[in-house]
Amino acid sequence: MKLKPCFMAVLCLGISLLSFNTFAKPVGITQQIVEFTVQHGNKLVTVKRNQNQHAVIEPHFAKTSRPCPPFCAQPIKAAPGVRLIGEVELVQFMMSKLADGTGALVDARTPDWHAKGTIPGSINIPYTDVNQKLGADDISIEDAMERLSVVNTDNGWDFSGAKILAIWCNGPWCGQSPTAIRGLIALGYPPSKILYYRGGMQMWKVFGLNVVAPAEE
Repeated sequence: MKLKPCFMAVLCLGISLLSFNTFAKPVGITQQIVEFTVQHGNKLVTVKRNQNQHAVIEPHFAKTSRPCPPFCAQPIKAAPGVRLIGEVELVQFMMSKLADGTGALVDARTPDWHAKGTIPGSINIPYTDVNQKLGADDISIEDAMERLSVVNTDNGWDFSGAKILAIWCNGPWCGQSPTAIRGLIALGYPPSKILYYRGGMQMWKVFGLNVVAPAEE
């Protein structure tokens, strides 16, 4: 049966409107959160996903094979007492603990990686600066502790006012943040105040979330 031209026009219009409505919907982070803002250095940054539904992850983070060591799969538990978090929990942390100043989002990668782009709201404390086994000296440790609201007293480090940390690096294959976590714990940092975002930059980019230049503090 041949369809009348007017029917075909209505059908095509309906399909076009359906397609438009489908792709016009914003790409949210969760069902409740489309976007939010964080303090990044001296300015506010909006965190949201890429709205281009045809976007793909950049080639470097799309690699499936990297030499191991050093790029080996990291365990879920970075250290006893440290809680693993995913993207939703990280966003909740950024909107609460990071926003009210009781938390710090720590990019534990080396400065050259940090310079390529970081998760909004992050501060860079390289894993080598807080792990004495890797040669971290008193100056780098003291600087890191000061940024995390840990006080140096005559009796050692006072962690009573220490920030709750969400620590990350490049992804599930990156050992930099677990090394930082173990280094901090060895210095006395309470494991209960440390969160491990194992997905790191790779999963952040998989979800199409925006990356920013290092903050000007």
